[in-house]
Amino acid sequence: MAETGTRIAVWDIPVRLFHWSLAGLIAFAWWSAETHHLDWHKIAGSLIAGLLVFRLWWGVFGGSTARFADFVRGPGAILDYLRGKAKGLSAGHNPLGALSVLALLLAALTVVVSGLFTVDTDGIESGPLSNLVDFDQGRIAAEIHGYGFNVLEVLVVLHLVAIAWYAFVKRDGLIGAMLHGKRTARGEMAAMKPARLWALVVGLILGGGVAAYLIHLSALS
Repeated sequence: MAETGTRIAVWDIPVRLFHWSLAGLIAFAWWSAETHHLDWHKIAGSLIAGLLVFRLWWGVFGGSTARFADFVRGPGAILDYLRGKAKGLSAGHNPLGALSVLALLLAALTVVVSGLFTVDTDGIESGPLSNLVDFDQGRIAAEIHGYGFNVLEVLVVLHLVAIAWYAFVKRDGLIGAMLHGKRTARGEMAAMKPARLWALVVGLILGGGVAAYLIHLSALS
């Protein structure tokens, strides 16, 4: 365990690149949809799908703070954290922040998966897997895609509010940690343990393969 007040490694490079790439691609996907650049929108969605596949893999085999087992806790741990009685906190996400991470990932997955099967009203601009569903099912997917993005927008705003609260009230710079990967240890925090190289290689192959495959299908649709 690191001593309180010392600087420790908390986020590895893959997590940081995932975080900023996902933020940028979500913003680009929104802009491309609003401006009717649907070819670009499909590419953005395909890249986001690849990122999410990588993050799910990295949540099992990645660096210690990236693993879901490191920060996902039950209701009891969340209540203890809110009461200021939490022990053995992860150097990464706290129990409450873990809920935010899971909600954001679930919302993003919902938007991406539904977008793959989306059929528009004239059937021209549709998702790369829309041929696997009928028109009515594709329209349901389109509705889920739209509502899911609305939920994602709300979650992003709440995420930004939480970051601001930590920065100005708790004096804990989460943005800086996501940029340079380090933060000041508090309590009994342990520094991040990096993942094996093979885990990174496999994750990149999985995520890159999914993105490339979906981009290929989008070009054919």
